Amino acid sequence: MRFENNKSGNGGVITLNNEIKEVGRLTYTIFPEDHKLIISFVLVHPEFEGRGMGKYLVEEAIKFARENQWKVYPHCSYARSVMMRMRDVDDVFLQR
Repeated sequence: MRFENNKSGNGGVITLNNEIKEVGRLTYTIFPEDHKLIISFVLVHPEFEGRGMGKYLVEEAIKFARENQWKVYPHCSYARSVMMRMRDVDDVFLQR
């Protein structure tokens, strides 16, 4: 599995791919003046659901935010539920 982060302007898409095709994607928007990354949407293709792939995408977005010293606001309800169950995100998790 490999991640690709395609950033364009103040937004982007992180894709997770296996050897053959795309497994899922996460879309985000960055507000650099507010030091914030907003997770807009997480999608895992049906044949890969139930294997933690969505969580991997959220973790990759958190890693990207930390590298840039941004906070993460999960607008996506799935991303929010994942982050609420994570123990090590207090430094980046914006809950409102």
